[in-house]
Parts: sequence; structure tokens; C-alpha cells
Amino acid sequence: MNLIEESFLDKQEKKKRRTTGIILAAIILVIVIIIAIIGYLMYIKSTILRLTIDGQSNEKMKELLVFEENGIIYAPIKEIAPYFGYDSYNGEYSEKSEIQSKCYVESENEVANFELGQNKIYKLDLAEDDENYEYVYIKNPVKAINGVLYVSTEGLEKAFNISFEYDQEKNVINIFTMPYLYEYYSSVVLDHGYTELNDEFVNQKSILKEQLIVEKNNQYGVIKTDGTTLLEPKYDSIMYLTNTGDYLVETNEKFGILSPTGETKVQIMYDSIELMDSDTGLYVAEKDEKYGVIDSKGNIKIYIENDEVGMDVTNFLANNIKNKYILAENLIPVQKGELWALYDKNGKQLTEFKYDSFGYIASNNRDAINLLVIPNYNVLVACKDEKYALINSSGAELFGTVADDIYMEISGGEKHYYIGVNDEKMDAEDWLKKNGITNDSNNQTKNSNNNSTNNNSIVENDDANSNITEENE
Repeated sequence: MNLIEESFLDKQEKKKRRTTGIILAAIILVIVIIIAIIGYLMYIKSTILRLTIDGQSNEKMKELLVFEENGIIYAPIKEIAPYFGYDSYNGEYSEKSEIQSKCYVESENEVANFELGQNKIYKLDLAEDDENYEYVYIKNPVKAINGVLYVSTEGLEKAFNISFEYDQEKNVINIFTMPYLYEYYSSVVLDHGYTELNDEFVNQKSILKEQLIVEKNNQYGVIKTDGTTLLEPKYDSIMYLTNTGDYLVETNEKFGILSPTGETKVQIMYDSIELMDSDTGLYVAEKDEKYGVIDSKGNIKIYIENDEVGMDVTNFLANNIKNKYILAENLIPVQKGELWALYDKNGKQLTEFKYDSFGYIASNNRDAINLLVIPNYNVLVACKDEKYALINSSGAELFGTVADDIYMEISGGEKHYYIGVNDEKMDAEDWLKKNGITNDSNNQTKNSNNNSTNNNSIVENDDANSNITEENE
């Protein structure tokens, strides 16, 4: 091989290496571009919120959410209700209207009531015979955006019985409804050796706390979702207490309350136990056909020696009573024999057993509506010998039982309250204001002079009548 041939071959080799280098550079550039595109697409994807309900993507619901700068997420109550199987309406369930500052949602099992500016949601279990509401609190009150009522995601969880999880890092919201979770865990409990998952609506709510009420050999217990036993399956029945997270258990027709850790809060010794107030943790307890009040630790607040605790409020639907056990925010009606008395939420007796009934049942006046309490003033109507009195939330009579009628009328959608004496009537709210009774939740009179003279005494009727007859002259 001569020098000319060697030079030609060197040039060919260099050209080949240069071409290979160009090709490799092009490939690397393409790879970099592809990686950049993938990275960009992943970035774009990460900035787009994804929302799923029971594992299924839902773009429409995502558009309803409002993200505020403080990190709180709100949703329009009525618009979002159908996604969870609820119908929605303006007004209030127990008092139908088109008031837009209130709304309620309803499923086949439950109702939840919302009100603008309130952080308290009232709920009614439609499976129960009576209309005694329970309630839940939310940190951020219901608000209005462009005239529409919105609630925070905390409110969504508590009102609609859902699990709402927002992974900010992945920008993903996962929502699970209670029916979906029930179906999922119905098969899981079989793997842990249990017959079935309890299907009572109130008991399904324990699933949201990752606790399952299970059955084995016709006995009931509680396990965690991972199978860990909380309460052994040895009880005749178990009911989940949503407000406390405890369990009402039954053995040999006797009831008690256990915590999820198995701690006995109330001995299994009562014929029945029913929650009467979440804030105070009070329960109505029955034993040997007598009733009293106990607290969440089993301490007796009102001796179990009465014929009734609480009263039937079905005659006073227009009064929108949500708790038949506690009236005017503080008064517990108690019956012994034929007569009634009032206690407060601390178990202190406020009046003697001297009233024939509480509330006014309209009869002669066709415009009159039954009345139990005047809500803005938290005063209760009491009856004795077919005459009526008003009692404040401390148990003091604002005037003696001298009125012929104390009733409600509704005109133009507005409620008005009247006191009738000797065929004349006066505006009850005007009378209350003139006598220094404010419309706040305490409803203390300026001239009450501490009618309850000490913490252990019964309030006596001073028969002063508060000059009600003078108001009518």
C-alpha cells in the first residue's frame, strides 16, 4: 500500500468517525428533547388537580371546589350533594321554606341542615321514630359565595359521611363514600374470620374512623380495618355513637357504654341508654321503667326515679324543636307521677314538681299555633290548672301561671308570639323586652335577683306575676 492509498483510507476513517459522532450527538439530542418533553408533560400533569370519587375520576366535581389562600377548600352544598347520593333544598327540613340562607340535604337515611354563618350542622337519622337531632361542629362556618352556600371539606365529611383526602404533593383528591367503603370492607372482614359487617346505617359510620362492627356466631364485636380486635365479638348488639366515638353495647338485655379501647365508661346495667346532648355528654338512662340522667362516665346527674325525662315535641313542629330533652338551651323537663319539674344540664333541680304540662296547645283561636318555647329569648311555656306562665332558662317564672293563652301566629312568613289575658292579647316579645329580658342565649332578666338562692335549692314561685295584668289594663 502506497502513501496515496493510506491517505485516502485515513480520510475515509475520519469521515466515518465524524458521521458516527454526528449521529450519536443527534441521538443524544433527541433523547434530551424526549426527556424534556416527558418532564414538561409530568410538570403540567402535576399542576392539574385530579379528583376521584370511589376510585373514578370526576372532572365536573373538581370544577366546583374553591381553594382559598389559607388552604381551606370549600364546596357549594346544593351543587355537590348529588355526587354523594343526596337531594338538596332551600330552607330547613323541619320547617320548609325557600329561605336561601339555609339549606338541607337528604338521603334515604339521613338529613343534614346548614345555615349561613353557623359552624353547627344538625343531622337527623330518618330510621329513628322520633325527631331528635344530633349535631356536629365544624371549624369554619358555612359561608356564601356569589349568593350560594358553601361548606368546608370538613363539613362535607361530617354532613355527607365521606372521606376526603387531599395529597397536595401529588395534587390529587381522593373521596370515598360510606356505601363504597362498606362494600369494600364487607369482603375484607371475611378474611379475618367474621361472618359479616354490620349493615345498620349508624354503624356504617364507624368505617370512617377505620373501625368495623362485625358479627360472629350471632355475637357482635369491633375490629380495626387491619383486623386488630378492639371489642371481642361477645355482645348481643352494638351501636356506634357518632358524637363520642364510643359504643353502646347490649348483653342479656342490659346496656352500657364502652370506648374503642375496651374501657367501660358506663356499666352494662341499664334497660336503655340514649344520648340526650353531645356538648355535655349526657344520656337518658332507664332502669326498672324509671328514668334519669347519667354522664359519659356513668355518674348519675338526675336520679333514676322518674316516669319521664324529656317530652314529646311532635305537637310543636312549627317551633322547630331539635332536642326533646333540653329546651330553651338549658331546661330538662322531668315527669314524676302526673306533674312536671325542670332541671338544668348540671342535674340541678330548678322547680318543684308542680306543672301539669309544658307548652300551649291551641284550641279556640283558629289563628293560634301551638307554642313550646319563644326561641330568640329561650323562654318556655308552662301550664298549671289551665293557666300559663313563661319560664326563663334558669327555671324562674317571669310571671305566675295567670295567662289564658301563650301562642304563636305566622303572618307574611314571620312568626309572632302573644300572651292572652282576659280576652286581650299583648305582643310577647314586646313584653319580654320591656321587662329587661334580652334575646341572647342566656336570657337572664335584669330583675331576676337570683331566684335560685343557692346551688342546691329549688326555685320557689314568688307569685309576683311580674305585673302582667297591669300590661293588659
